[in-house]
Amino acid sequence: MTNKLPLTLACGDYEIVRALKEGIVQPDGIELNVLTNMDSTTRHWRFLRNREFDMAECSGSTYMVARDAGLPFNAIPVFLHRRFRHGFIFINTTKGIRKPSDLVGKKVGVKSWGVTAILWLRGILEHEYGAPHKKMEWYAELDEDVDFTPPKDLKLHRLPDDKSVETMLAEGELDAVLHSSLLKPFLDKDPRVGRLFPDYKAEEMAFYKKTGMFPIMHVLGIKKEIVDRHPWVPINMYHAFNESKRLAMKRMENPRIVPLAWYREAWEEQEEILGDDPWEYGLTDRNRKTLENMVGYSHEQGLIKRRIPLEELFVGVSQGRKRGEEFRI
Repeated sequence: MTNKLPLTLACGDYEIVRALKEGIVQPDGIELNVLTNMDSTTRHWRFLRNREFDMAECSGSTYMVARDAGLPFNAIPVFLHRRFRHGFIFINTTKGIRKPSDLVGKKVGVKSWGVTAILWLRGILEHEYGAPHKKMEWYAELDEDVDFTPPKDLKLHRLPDDKSVETMLAEGELDAVLHSSLLKPFLDKDPRVGRLFPDYKAEEMAFYKKTGMFPIMHVLGIKKEIVDRHPWVPINMYHAFNESKRLAMKRMENPRIVPLAWYREAWEEQEEILGDDPWEYGLTDRNRKTLENMVGYSHEQGLIKRRIPLEELFVGVSQGRKRGEEFRI
């Protein structure tokens, strides 16, 4: 029996990786051990700080910081998590904040400075709504997955263990919070906490129609030593992820498997606005624009010292021109 290379993959428990997790799709030459029982923040820390996994879904912005710092990681252009973020800007409703420009001069809380969701929100507020990040005072709850040196003109404070940005927002110590998750006071319908954009979906649709960008949150990181020793692994994993996604999308077309009354209508709305494969992998034109935007935001916001070319950030996954697929002329 031929021995396969045993590798551990840590990622979210998503429909698009179900086939990999259940062994329906098996990457050629690889015996895959898939770990899904941890939250994103924990997984990113354990991969980028402790280097516990061979491969892991990790924060796109933090991966860029790691590469900028020369840490031994690579990535393939597989994006397991995307999300529009306009609905994750929360305000204290007693502070008179009605529009994005009202955030100028305010105290704003974040989970941590380098979180990809927050990177996107700061960039969108600055470039789409005229609210520059350097004209706000920032309070971060967590330390960074990868350390960086903040610019001297950035007003960034670290909160002690007994402080939470969610509680501080509700109690008025902070004016606003940008977050990657829905805040507990908001979910509890605390009247002191609301969204900056009540009709956030309309803002997100307008953003996409203007920019063509469906924000990428996470990339698929691989230890550099794996790529160096086994350069075939990134290509085989890339194709396995694509096949797993293909099977997932085919399965999810069936409205009977989802307990939502208007699920099919939502599916069709997504296709109409975002196209037939908004979760596409690879360095396609759309993905290049989105990723280059992330690089620009990261440099602008002091997370990386230079604008890193995409070809440095991602391992090539081409099998050669007109190779690896069935072509007919």
